[in-house]
Amino acid sequence: MIYLDHQATTPLAPEAKEAMLPWLSGPEAMGFANPHSMHKPGRAAAAAVEVAREQVAALLPKGGRVTFTSGATEAINQAILAVPRGNIAFSAIEHSAVVNAALASGADVQELPVSAEGLVDPEVEIDDGTGLVAVMQVNNEIGTIQPVARLAERAHEVGALFLCDAVQGAGKIAPPAGADLIALTAHKLYGPKGIGALWVRDGVAVAPLIHGGGQESGLRSGTLSPALCAGFGAAAALAKVRMDADFQHLSGLASLARSILSRWGLNGSEISRWPGNLSLHLEGLNFPRLMSDCREIAFSAGSACGSGTGAPSRVLTAIGLEARQARSSIRLGFGRYTTREEVEEACRAIEIAAVAQGV
Repeated sequence: MIYLDHQATTPLAPEAKEAMLPWLSGPEAMGFANPHSMHKPGRAAAAAVEVAREQVAALLPKGGRVTFTSGATEAINQAILAVPRGNIAFSAIEHSAVVNAALASGADVQELPVSAEGLVDPEVEIDDGTGLVAVMQVNNEIGTIQPVARLAERAHEVGALFLCDAVQGAGKIAPPAGADLIALTAHKLYGPKGIGALWVRDGVAVAPLIHGGGQESGLRSGTLSPALCAGFGAAAALAKVRMDADFQHLSGLASLARSILSRWGLNGSEISRWPGNLSLHLEGLNFPRLMSDCREIAFSAGSACGSGTGAPSRVLTAIGLEARQARSSIRLGFGRYTTREEVEEACRAIEIAAVAQGV
């Protein structure tokens, strides 16, 4: 099986797995201890959590604090539902976690349009009374990189906070400058599933979303897993070291794929994009048949979170694709451990299967 779905999730880095193992040990080593306990094993677990917090924080701007959560969805919900600020503006291609949390908040919402390249105008008009602007750093379906630094400035100009979903960008490109709140998750940067984080700039007030024992400085109650924290931290530290090398590797894979799938149209910006994400369309393509014919390749039509609905992708229609074009699109997600041989084999198989459909 060739895995090309790294926007959905990434494999666990060996270094992250090694960092987790001591905290999954049995009663002899007491790695299972509760990090909120005051005895020696508990203090050791708490120390591991704090090391991980520092490692994750190193991927983010200075002048803020990392709160561990169960994942980015929880972090986004906390940022939107626990920071009462007024109306909410979000881009037309935000993840459903942002859109649905904003709608659930009861606030008036504004959808910020995107261009055919999948980019928000950095000078976009933001409605009066807006208290929170949410724009993701890298789109999970088409890989476009938004001008988040200027959009954060625009938010501040109207007196709003800026929330950035950095799930696809954290550990891969520079952190979103100017953001007040940043959501990320471990399993998109070669860490374990089940843990994410919300970064909050110093001075920004956030209320708890989950109430209980008051862990995480009162912002997120619940017992933390030292193993998940350690895996997240190790994955973050590795990503920081490998950032440039990973970018170059993925750029080469994207170029190779484009050379083989040269007749396919690109969805999103040619320039302002993350090279690990290649979203393409081919007029007349039957995607379910393509997936059936390419069973040894793991790829997708778009977001894993929105698959199975039968409706055309909201992201693809937002950039101007007609329903038939959206349904004729595929998303190839390359990763750190993807080889050139795998990309060549997969792309040639996809092209052969498409030709067999007569498209």
